[in-house]
Amino acid sequence: MVKGKKILLGVCGSIAAYKSILLTRLLIKAGAEVKIILTPSAKDFVTPLSLSTISKNDVLSDLFRDDSWANHVELGRWADLLLIAPLSCNTLAKMANGHCDNLLLATYLSATCPVALAPAMDEDMWLHPATRSNVERLQSFGNRIIPVENGELASGLYGEGRMAEPEHILSFLEKNFFFSRPLKGKKALVTAGPTQEALDPVRYISNHSTGKMGIAVARELAQQGAAVELVLGPSALPVAIPGVRVIPVLSAEEMYQASLHIFPATDIAVLSAAVSDYTPLAFSPEKIKKNAETFTLELTRTKDILKTLGKQKKAGQILVGFALENRNENSNARKKLESKNADMIVLNSLNDAGAGFGFDTNQVTIFEKGGAETRYDQKSKQEVAADIVDRIIKLL
Repeated sequence: MVKGKKILLGVCGSIAAYKSILLTRLLIKAGAEVKIILTPSAKDFVTPLSLSTISKNDVLSDLFRDDSWANHVELGRWADLLLIAPLSCNTLAKMANGHCDNLLLATYLSATCPVALAPAMDEDMWLHPATRSNVERLQSFGNRIIPVENGELASGLYGEGRMAEPEHILSFLEKNFFFSRPLKGKKALVTAGPTQEALDPVRYISNHSTGKMGIAVARELAQQGAAVELVLGPSALPVAIPGVRVIPVLSAEEMYQASLHIFPATDIAVLSAAVSDYTPLAFSPEKIKKNAETFTLELTRTKDILKTLGKQKKAGQILVGFALENRNENSNARKKLESKNADMIVLNSLNDAGAGFGFDTNQVTIFEKGGAETRYDQKSKQEVAADIVDRIIKLL
């Protein structure tokens, strides 16, 4: 519940700014104390007088006014939560790149509290690769993105990009920030990303995994209170998540050893990494020259991390594996669940568009040891991570 919480509401220049009036009213009615910062362009859409009347606090906008300045550091430390709603495409891009040209951005960069963002923009802007990259970067900083909604947009078109309705934002805050975190005191191991199996000093065998899904799971576990150790294969994604300690590895053997070391002290293990199934039998200390028309490479199987941890699993530990299939998906996932002694298998199908390696979205079916089978619609990987962690919490 938000009762007694201090919420700093940032409002950007967007037609959705009118919703900030109702949002402020809902927050006040729920018992929160609300202070508001408007970006300069936001004042073209909503007046400071309206918001100050409802919030019973002065509305701030300028870093400097007359002979005084707004103490953005103090504002960032006052709040239990910084909520920016609506978040315009322009401010979103500035935040992702560390710009600081107004009071709201200065407060964001100095805030020590959690941050929730409710984007609002036209569908083409929301789906543009630059915006998707900026959203991903903001999430990697630990910010929570409140899902946009479908509906009529300012352009007159219908589609994705509407700011979430104020009632939905309030519900999101209560669910994700202001409740007892169910995994507090729990320790979690997450593996993510690919592995690289070296042939010689310059070549290796690998796959197309980016680590997005595993990083999203690590973030969600940490936000639910767990202390997370993320064993991460080679990935270009930035990872700076409060409560998550990253252990970088390269090869399947390194990931195996790190996982075995961490697992005994954990309550939860989620093995989402795309570990190479085979590694070269011999490593050439010198670069292999292109001399012959054909080249034969002898491979040997890597160690099965999920199966090894399944054998070591103690009562009370939750072990989750992933399966990426393109034939007999369900039966293969169930076989893996049983043969690896896992509590849950998360199935990805290569036959589902927009799912698997490299995508921002995923579509999964979760198989549980007790026989439950739950299929989910396609969602962002962060939302999929929330579904996975929700099932873990229920198992615990």
